[in-house]
Amino acid sequence: MSKHLPAQMNEKAYLSKNIFSPKLEIIATRDGYGDAVTEAGKKNTDIVVLAADLTDSTRSNGFEEAFPDRFIEVGVAEQNMAGIAAGLALEGKTPFIASYATFSPGRNWDQIRVSVCYSKTNVKIIGAHAGLSVGPDGATHQALEDIAITRVLPNMTVLCPADYEESKKATLAAIKHKGPVYIRLAREKTAAFTTDKTPFEIGKALTLIEGKDVTIFSAGPILYEALKASQELSLKHGISCEVINLASIKPLDKKAIIESAKKTRKVVTVEEHQVHGGIGSAVAEVLSQEYPVPMKIIGVEDTFGESGTYEELWEKYGINDAHIVNEVRDFLGKH
Repeated sequence: MSKHLPAQMNEKAYLSKNIFSPKLEIIATRDGYGDAVTEAGKKNTDIVVLAADLTDSTRSNGFEEAFPDRFIEVGVAEQNMAGIAAGLALEGKTPFIASYATFSPGRNWDQIRVSVCYSKTNVKIIGAHAGLSVGPDGATHQALEDIAITRVLPNMTVLCPADYEESKKATLAAIKHKGPVYIRLAREKTAAFTTDKTPFEIGKALTLIEGKDVTIFSAGPILYEALKASQELSLKHGISCEVINLASIKPLDKKAIIESAKKTRKVVTVEEHQVHGGIGSAVAEVLSQEYPVPMKIIGVEDTFGESGTYEELWEKYGINDAHIVNEVRDFLGKH
């Protein structure tokens, strides 16, 4: 590990070596899903993948090539896709439905609500190109509300993996889990900072850095920005940050959230999502009832996105590492 990292980071052997090195592998979370579902399909013949005219973009093409008889292209018909998947699940299959998150669960939310969640069917929903990572495609394709609309549904499990390896683990965990699962994925290639040894379990949070001044909760690729911010806060400003991965947004690890809040007594959440209804709201729901502490939610502030690279958009909407550093310093009164 780099000698410049906080001492606590060195203890986390399950993270990639030289986690902040510019040579860190860069790969998209959607590729983790594609590789994992294709590999799992070799042993589990009940797995079926459905796509809505976005097979390559969602990385479902590998499964299609390997198992054409278990792949269904439904076309631009996300509502039909959810209904077909529910029927397949009732017949004992394990269907994955894959599209952009704005279309699924966005466009087919009613079918997911009734045919999947109300009926408790074993459907796995892949929401690709979520957040701002779809970049130039603009506001209509940038899902910034998907966590809110999925975690509110009874019987739904919501997962938001941070990188390639964690996306593979989330996909395999979804296959083992009986019931509806939503997995939020990004388009752009981002830092692969976990390894195949990094723990992942539905319903469990994972502490990546231990700290004493403030806890930062995050999930998805934006978590890496929080990690970079924690390093700068430690080295340049003497602020000890505890950074916790909430890849399992529902069910949420309430115990881990409360224990960390009791330790640091100040909480910040960071997400590539609207500040309403996402990770910040989920954490606030826990702490407001169990252990109220001062809290800051960092995310997209009640606005739609626009066209641009994801780096430009993270900067514009104040969710990159530099903005996180400033927000945390302001929050702690350390400017």
